[in-house]
Amino acid sequence: MLNFRHSGILALSFLLVGGTITAADQNSWFKGNLHTHTLWSDGDDFPEMIIEWYKTNNYDFLTLSDHNTIADGIKWVSIDNDGRKAALAKYLSRWGTGWIEQGVTNEVTSVRLKTFEEFAPEFVERGKFLLMRGEEISARYLTAPVHLGAINVRELIEPRGGTSVVEVMQNNIDAVLEQRKRTGQPMFAHINHPNFRWAITAEELMQVRNERFFEVYNAHPHVYNDGDEQHAGTERVWDIILTRRLAELNLPVMYGIATDDSHRYHTIGFGKNNPGEGWIMVQAKELSPKHLIHAMEAGDFYASTGVTLKNVNRGKKTYTIEIDPEPGVEYMTKFIGTRKGYLSSNEPFRAPSGTPLRVTHNYSEDVGQLLAISTGTKAAYQLRGDEIYVRAKVYSTKRRYTEDSSEAKKGTGSVEEFESAWCQPLVTGVK
Repeated sequence: MLNFRHSGILALSFLLVGGTITAADQNSWFKGNLHTHTLWSDGDDFPEMIIEWYKTNNYDFLTLSDHNTIADGIKWVSIDNDGRKAALAKYLSRWGTGWIEQGVTNEVTSVRLKTFEEFAPEFVERGKFLLMRGEEISARYLTAPVHLGAINVRELIEPRGGTSVVEVMQNNIDAVLEQRKRTGQPMFAHINHPNFRWAITAEELMQVRNERFFEVYNAHPHVYNDGDEQHAGTERVWDIILTRRLAELNLPVMYGIATDDSHRYHTIGFGKNNPGEGWIMVQAKELSPKHLIHAMEAGDFYASTGVTLKNVNRGKKTYTIEIDPEPGVEYMTKFIGTRKGYLSSNEPFRAPSGTPLRVTHNYSEDVGQLLAISTGTKAAYQLRGDEIYVRAKVYSTKRRYTEDSSEAKKGTGSVEEFESAWCQPLVTGVK
């Protein structure tokens, strides 16, 4: 187990600024997942069973985000393998034959999936649990899968194409924003798993307009959050796009979210793509789409794989964090950012022939540099005045998985052997 006191890393101590209360401090924390799959696309369980798992495991809000569908219309699924037969048995035991509509064709049982309008009223409780309709808009450019989460949509959005990865992203973002404007309903898009099949580079992601969110952590075992020798990890991508959007492209900040991207609900264990592995905590006035989305667009949330925070205050001069500790667990916070006057040159990776590869470029260590480290349950960073942005990541000594799963972890592309939390960037302004 990691021991931060003996890690050989210099711990810098800062005093917390006391007595400062922001508007967000008066709000509540709400836990939610924005990326969830069901039998409406490639998940392996019925929506009602999945929603109930999240609700009974202390989530406050959930979005079902199946590929290119919003759980509307008539859809029957064949119970044609052992996995689906086991899922149906659990579904029948919980919901009964009066709720479930079945049919048999050529001796194969089929079940009609309930629509969002049918199952949502069974779970939604004002102030206690919220369902937001969602869709994973699943488009592509050539061989690159370009996926976006569309949150709180009212109508199905057919995936848009384009002549580049950037154009595909932009066309689908614009479609979400067009529906938001036309319907008057709060909604937003987030870019999903940029490293899935190495689909999206930092140089492409940084160019999108009117986009504020991307998945810095996705719990699917094949999305390669950590990158590899030739591909930047999603945190490195985050620092590159923050630096260049804010300092060079005159585009706004982009926030990082964590999601389950859950598909499997019957076999639980490492690498099984289960629920409960990555989520966001939003500090909002109340549990409603309007207030959650407003808070997220202001950056009043953090992403987590297990660490819980009491407070995050991105002040004008000080960035402070207070952790809600677990007994026996130690914590370390890293403050990361880019300072003005950074070395902005970058180089593409090249094939042996010298041809540039379509992967994120190699940047100076000035971009996303370590600004300070603090150990313990309270951490603060005093701004020096030359930062373009500052973000924070909290590490813990609590393993996400047992020792027995360490061998299975190798080669999966999953990240974070220890529970962590990602706090949103504090943007100080660029001149």
